[in-house]
Amino acid sequence: MLLVISGPSGVGKTTITHSVEKAFPGAVFSVSATTRPRAAGEIDGEDYHYVSDARFDELVVQGAFLEWANVFGKRYGTLRQWVLDRLAEGRLVILEIDVQGAINVKGQLTDPRNGRPGCCAALFVLPPGEDALLQRLRARRREGEEAIQKRFAEAKREIAAAQASGVYDGFVVNETLDRAINESIQWVRERLC
Repeated sequence: MLLVISGPSGVGKTTITHSVEKAFPGAVFSVSATTRPRAAGEIDGEDYHYVSDARFDELVVQGAFLEWANVFGKRYGTLRQWVLDRLAEGRLVILEIDVQGAINVKGQLTDPRNGRPGCCAALFVLPPGEDALLQRLRARRREGEEAIQKRFAEAKREIAAAQASGVYDGFVVNETLDRAINESIQWVRERLC
């Protein structure tokens, strides 16, 4: 099964995603390619596949991405063949991507074993409210206030787009991280193909 998990910056989606991955033996997290610089402590091939703009362009032309997007001036993409190979192995493949990526991915895959539509579920992680999200963005202490406000505006737009898109099969509110993790794991367990 292909599982898409999305949510705005600061909502806790990465922590939830990795917790879901650990809860299902054989599950794998798809590592995206990106043109953004590696941050301190990040490992190439584990956090992201760090590539140049020129290499990213080559991959786009080759059709190597299942989906890709430009986010805050940097590009991110899901490597198609890696995902298809893991699905062919019968594994749960988890993509942590934005709303546009989810729209692009959902429904376009076929099951490599039988050619029928593949099993794909999409979950969106919501903050308990706008004030809580703004507070979490500030608490990360990664950016100045101007950048935080830009992320906050984008987060509100992304939440509205997710709710209007019809692509998400479920929404989990991350008010308390442990509860959101448990709800997400249970939600996935109920939908495994």
